[in-house]
Amino acid sequence: MKLLLSGRALTAGAVAVATLVTGGSAAGAATAPAHPVADGTAAAAPDIPIANVKAHLSQLQSIATANGGNRAHGRAGYQASLNYVKAKLDAAGFTTRVQQFTASGRTGYNLIADWPGGDANQVVMTGSHLDSVTSGPGINDNGSGSSAVLETALAVARADYRPTKHLRFAWWGAEELGLVGSRYYVNSLGSAERAKISGYLNFDMIGSPNPGYFVYDDDPTIEKTFKDYYAGLGIPTEIETEGDGRSDHAPFKNAGVPVGGLFSGADYRKTSAQAAKWGGTVGQPFDRCYHSSCDTTANIDATALDRNSDAIAYAVWELSQ
Repeated sequence: MKLLLSGRALTAGAVAVATLVTGGSAAGAATAPAHPVADGTAAAAPDIPIANVKAHLSQLQSIATANGGNRAHGRAGYQASLNYVKAKLDAAGFTTRVQQFTASGRTGYNLIADWPGGDANQVVMTGSHLDSVTSGPGINDNGSGSSAVLETALAVARADYRPTKHLRFAWWGAEELGLVGSRYYVNSLGSAERAKISGYLNFDMIGSPNPGYFVYDDDPTIEKTFKDYYAGLGIPTEIETEGDGRSDHAPFKNAGVPVGGLFSGADYRKTSAQAAKWGGTVGQPFDRCYHSSCDTTANIDATALDRNSDAIAYAVWELSQ
């Protein structure tokens, strides 16, 4: 998630390329309500394996460690992170596209992945930013969202899921410089293409070590989907306010696309009322390592990461019918 800063000089421009490799594997376990799919069988949102999500985080940590301690825009760590995610998606049968832009004098990249099938005029899009700040590896911000979205996409492939709507996943570059990658993507779409996106789901910091459970209150249908999921777990939620306008849902919202998402908190401090609902430490930030060198794999609450990962899958399945 980007800092609340203004006046940065940011530019964007240039080219897109595409590749396609096919593949697939076995389905995962079902924990969410079943829905019919095209062949008449029942599909259910899978339980996202937390071990798999944590394995992706470990890979991102290793990438940062090998590349100056970060995965920031225009740096080798970001390129290696993108290559890691892309290779997983290509092997699983997604059509991937790398979109190139320029920000702060450095080349940046978005990664877009489409799952074959579904109504191309009704696109459910799920995304997260893949870059870190230069001061740390960015494992909660935003390896957590990026890894959970990746594992949800891989779960789609394992299930050979065939929803009514078309599924698209994205990993954004240069979010930390002012939402540059996601804004470039939205601006690159014509009005007709933007109108085909029935919803954009954003996940930026979902494993905070002193976590809260916050739901975006933008689109009512998307908001209700996440609230219903957490109500089913008996976990109260709050409306997300800390990240308003500070993450990659903002360019979509400004373009009229319905948006929603989840957040576990950044540098705001947990109140006594919040600690009573969720546990954790009163008076401490939700993430004490926000934008710092200590945002490592040790800076993750596994329970929050697990719950939010499952909630992502639930929403993708629920909203794509």
